[in-house]
Amino acid sequence: MYKIGMFTSGYQRNPLENIFEDAKRFGYDYIELWGGRPHAYAPDLLAGEIDEVLRLRDKYGVPITGWCPEHNGYPYNFMIGSEMQRQDAVRYLKDCLKVGRLLGSDYMLISPAHAGYDAKPQEIRDRLYRTCEELAAAAKDEGIKIVVEPLTTMESNVFKSANDLLDLFEHVDSDYLMGMCDIVPPFQQQEQITSYFNKLGDKLYHLHIIDSNGVDDSHVMPGEGVLPMPELLREIRDYYHYDRTATIELVTGYINEPRLYAKRAIDNVRGMLGE
Repeated sequence: MYKIGMFTSGYQRNPLENIFEDAKRFGYDYIELWGGRPHAYAPDLLAGEIDEVLRLRDKYGVPITGWCPEHNGYPYNFMIGSEMQRQDAVRYLKDCLKVGRLLGSDYMLISPAHAGYDAKPQEIRDRLYRTCEELAAAAKDEGIKIVVEPLTTMESNVFKSANDLLDLFEHVDSDYLMGMCDIVPPFQQQEQITSYFNKLGDKLYHLHIIDSNGVDDSHVMPGEGVLPMPELLREIRDYYHYDRTATIELVTGYINEPRLYAKRAIDNVRGMLGE
């Protein structure tokens, strides 16, 4: 059975301790920590604020298995801008890998965002491969996996499908560079979600599970959208025998009451799995 994690960006207006307390009392297996202010911006953690995060991790006994630094355009996006800006984003993400190691995280998530409307295909590919090569080498040094997330067509013109992951792995061969599937992008693009399992095999390292409205990139409470979620969650468990991590990715659409929605989300998912 795969492990179910809590994503924390929806808690950014709440005290940091709420995250760990709720993950413990609601029965989440781990936390996927969002790396933005006020809780876990990497430069802040490296400047000393990591001590409070580690204290709360140990107090509540909930591991930070996943680490998701903010880097999709505010201010970091390694796919757009000048070479100086790309290098700055890479330096930041290398610092984030150090943070991931200090947090005890198993993986760090990256997502290649929009490259700009005038970017040409070869420019996009060259920039993507070069960046992922640099980050994979740094990940090996830190001993932490990188998982690369395809996005929706509303979020990226670079990286949107299982085939994009296959192409990346053909050009960047590293045991520290893995793939993942957020189930909204394939559903929104009418790509079969289970193709990720069929195509990627052991390179599929992580999942984001969330429901969809079937129209755009909205992330909807599990069981309250149009995805056939009970069937999908059981197929992942029973047919594909997936036993890695699956984070419920509630984001800022539920920021007004993150504690209530975090409870509903895990109850809905456990219920759909018959647990």
